[in-house]
Amino acid sequence: MITRTVSYRGRFAPSPSGPLHFGSLVAATGSFLEARTRHGEWLLRMEDVDAPRCSAAAAGEILRTLDACGFAWDGEVVWQSRRAEAYAAALERLKQAGRVFACACSRKELADSVIAPDGAAIYPGTCRPGLPPGRAARAWRLRVGDARIEFDDAIQGRIASDLGSEAGDFILLRADGLFAYQLAVVVDDADAGITDVVRGADLLASTARQVFLQQCLGLPTPRYAHLPVAVNAAGEKLSKQTRAAAVDIARPGPVLCAALEFLGHKPPSELCGATVAELWTWAVANWRLDRVPRGPALPGGIIRPGIEHLAWPP
Repeated sequence: MITRTVSYRGRFAPSPSGPLHFGSLVAATGSFLEARTRHGEWLLRMEDVDAPRCSAAAAGEILRTLDACGFAWDGEVVWQSRRAEAYAAALERLKQAGRVFACACSRKELADSVIAPDGAAIYPGTCRPGLPPGRAARAWRLRVGDARIEFDDAIQGRIASDLGSEAGDFILLRADGLFAYQLAVVVDDADAGITDVVRGADLLASTARQVFLQQCLGLPTPRYAHLPVAVNAAGEKLSKQTRAAAVDIARPGPVLCAALEFLGHKPPSELCGATVAELWTWAVANWRLDRVPRGPALPGGIIRPGIEHLAWPP
């Protein structure tokens, strides 16, 4: 584990399942500026733990886009696909402490379960007392019990979650042998000495689970700030699944200006045609987290040819 030698260490952790789109650029912009204005470090991690959904080509495209937009990260890029040993060690600690249990349930068997706010099925506890006779383990789950997690989000305010009713016993090791996102993120953040997590509010529902897992592993809990996510005209989060357009690296100025405006900061119009370095100089000098709109989502993120501003209500 890295010893914390700076007062602020943030990170940006895209999933390389497609190109960087406007929604991801917003998250990168907010996390980068908060780190730089706090005189801290900004690390880059490729969250490719879900190997079937990720590709080296997409990761390379993301890195090229970040570079073209003027993002400068500290240290080497961390790849989750290379950290299975660290995740296995964390899971073993939880096994030794009796915090996890083997689960034989298939997706089909859980199809009638209550759905959590993030769209996942809330586990009904079928295998919590032990595997049914004749059934083999498919996955490993964390025992949640009656845990209630509360934390203060720097943008969204006080957040409280009853994990048993809102998430249930969640998976740490999947049936396909891959480690789950929640475990990977918690281990990665702790090993990197992350002090502050600035990311999209689409991950707000995951935060209580991650805080609980940090507590189970005896790891520090970072400070959190969840930025509003950009949605399309249908109210859908901009993502690969909703066919969000890739960031145009040939003209990074307009889309960076759009990201800043989305986050409550309005650069002078002439800066959108200036160099990336000039735009970042203005952004670092003027960034304030308390100007970011409070709320989980905002319309925006559609940058059309010839339009160099963000099309969402101020």
